[in-house]
Amino acid sequence: MSLGLINLSELARQLRPQLEADLWKPVGQAAVVMALRRLSDRLPQHASAIPVLAPRSGELNSKTDLSLFTYRLSDLSHECQRQLLAMAEPHTGMFVTVTRGVQEILVVCSRALVPMVEDAFGSERLLARMDNLTALTLRLNPETRRTPGIYHAVLKKLAWDKISVVNMMCTFTELTILLEQSQTGAAFSALSQIVSH
Repeated sequence: MSLGLINLSELARQLRPQLEADLWKPVGQAAVVMALRRLSDRLPQHASAIPVLAPRSGELNSKTDLSLFTYRLSDLSHECQRQLLAMAEPHTGMFVTVTRGVQEILVVCSRALVPMVEDAFGSERLLARMDNLTALTLRLNPETRRTPGIYHAVLKKLAWDKISVVNMMCTFTELTILLEQSQTGAAFSALSQIVSH
């Protein structure tokens, strides 16, 4: 409301039935619009109200032909992770990430590293596997950590464009979204709009 992005007439139309029920009397739509306008004028104007995702445009990267593995977490998972990262280290430029959850461990890697994942985690219980994935990585401005709803804004844009997210991973200045390859073009286009603003 403070940015003037909400249609106050439509909001008033939707709020009116509830207001009439709460007040036990008829309420005019014009009165509700006026009250909303006064409220929006009193809301604080934040300098950082518009999230800054990247210090400049062109901060969107992609990695294609990825595979995702989900294993049941066990007492040996730490050793499997260590072994995989040691085997993958000489392969510069290859994508590999390991995320430990409460009961599961997630591995995402380039296709060339799949045999290494299968070797390192061969004794672990495989819960799920997906191939032909793409990772789109948004470079974030470090100041975004103080911006509420930054991830919501990105995911909302993707959902609005009917793009399904397989998974997402974050570091301090990067947000990586994992998608099926068939949705890469649409997702890249949608996220490019966010980065270029």
